[in-house]
Amino acid sequence: MDKFLEMKTFAAVVDSGSFVQAADALDMSKPAVSRHVAELEQRLGVRLLQRTTRKLSLTEEGRQFYGRCKSVLADVEVAEAEVSSQAVVARGLIRINVPVSFGLLELAPLWPDFMAQYPEVELDITLADRVVDLVEEGYDLAVRIARLPNSSLVSRKLASTRMVLCASPGYLREHGTPQHPAELASHTVLSYSLLATGDQWEFAGPQGPVAVTVKPVLRTNSGDTCIAAARKDKGIVFQPSFMVGADLQSGALQELMPHYRSLEFGIYAVYPTRQHVSPKVRAMIDFLVQAMRGASWCGEQASF
Repeated sequence: MDKFLEMKTFAAVVDSGSFVQAADALDMSKPAVSRHVAELEQRLGVRLLQRTTRKLSLTEEGRQFYGRCKSVLADVEVAEAEVSSQAVVARGLIRINVPVSFGLLELAPLWPDFMAQYPEVELDITLADRVVDLVEEGYDLAVRIARLPNSSLVSRKLASTRMVLCASPGYLREHGTPQHPAELASHTVLSYSLLATGDQWEFAGPQGPVAVTVKPVLRTNSGDTCIAAARKDKGIVFQPSFMVGADLQSGALQELMPHYRSLEFGIYAVYPTRQHVSPKVRAMIDFLVQAMRGASWCGEQASF
């Protein structure tokens, strides 16, 4: 009974989505792959995979076990790298989770440069705004935008972004330009539903903190949707500087009440707490740090 081989085989089946492709990746016969997975399920006493003629899917137990398998396999990879002459070479698959808008606007243009620098690293990038469990879901790294990173994870700051209050010149001509956050309660606002403070927008003003509860005419989990409506004179938005920077520069949107500073968030690379970091993950973190340095939309220069 080879527990490590069973785990490696199970993870390969999940990663590839089929027993046949897993067999090719492992240079193993399909019956051998099926046998290892079946023996693993029998030993654990649970079903890990739901099998149909069309596709495979993880059970809840399978999802949890898959995350642990990926963590164990990654640790073995690090251990082998430490005693190998190839320890400094970045190679292998790296799974990354990034926020949707930041991933599209800022990170998507960077991946080709990383691929050129590290041709032996294979990228698997997932865009999602939910907070994933890195260990259970098998991610090597995530980029998160938050006030403070999760204390259970190791993190490195890449940059900062601040929330910017803005509207189109057309909207302001028709409805007037608010001079104090309290006036937002009577204005048309377009709200990002996943904002941590909800419909309470917070600012730091000349006389101290100010908070106002807004009544959105549009509420959506897509900041891009809010901004698109704002460009069409439909209301005031409260969005990160990396998303509205280009519109502010072009004049499509205009910043409101700049003397009332709004929320600032750090942008972090986070990864599971481990004593050692694999060369591929270290390469990715260092690459992102350098790429984000001095970004024009940063709330402040990132510190490392």
